[in-house]
Amino acid sequence: MEKKRKLFCEISPFTYKLSSIKCQIVRKMQDIFSKVSFAKQRQKELLPIIIYSSKSLIRRKLGNVDMQLQENKALNLKLATRKLSGIIIKPGEVFSFWHLVGSCNKAKGYQAGLLLSNGKATSGIGGGMCQLTNLIHWLILHTPLEIVEHHHHDGLDMFPDYGRQIPFGTGTSIAYNYLDYRFMNPTEQDFQVVVATTDKYLCGEIRANKPLSTKYHIKVEDEYFSKEDDGYYRNGKILRETLDCTTGNILSSKLIKKNHAKLMYDSKYIGISSKNSYELKELS
Repeated sequence: MEKKRKLFCEISPFTYKLSSIKCQIVRKMQDIFSKVSFAKQRQKELLPIIIYSSKSLIRRKLGNVDMQLQENKALNLKLATRKLSGIIIKPGEVFSFWHLVGSCNKAKGYQAGLLLSNGKATSGIGGGMCQLTNLIHWLILHTPLEIVEHHHHDGLDMFPDYGRQIPFGTGTSIAYNYLDYRFMNPTEQDFQVVVATTDKYLCGEIRANKPLSTKYHIKVEDEYFSKEDDGYYRNGKILRETLDCTTGNILSSKLIKKNHAKLMYDSKYIGISSKNSYELKELS
């Protein structure tokens, strides 16, 4: 069998860095010449209506990951939320995570935190931002806002379910600035993202200047683990239901993600979760 040729970015850390710089320059030029109206107004005054709120533990046991990286992540999240919180997304505007947060470097006080790269857990300055975009993405899924850019660690289930709060497959993958998380406001009203950290939690709210006529429910169907030739896989479907706020009737149901992700941890941890229990279904 012919050996697969490495991409330029895979040759060495130096070529990876060059590739990253090239991608960053290309994205900056694209944004300069695009006609996108990016959200940039921030205000301390909160919009009156809470559409949805959520929170996630900052320090979680993730396999054998060094807990110091979790401590550093707590600091990184605190710095980043200060750049984001209070942002108003007006009709027609696009929220861009990297436009608001900017690069996460030592000069700004960011420290080495957990990063996921090429299917492996590693560390890097500013690590931990994925948890922030994960939370924002979860909030946005409960609104009529339209996601226009979303990347995911597709095909890999990196860590066991230690206290998982949201369904597997609703996460995000970002890298400054060419892998961004963006959503647009296609409605006629304003929305506001509010995020902050406490000693234990990363907290978030999506607010609006008036109530919505619909609400949204995210659910998982047909979730199971399967044994295949090259290991164990996590399977399932994630659906989003739109409901009428007055009657509670389901107006529509849409498949937003289909999971088939290879486990990157020992299969003995399958089913360990504070909220879910799973049966291992093996393929014949």
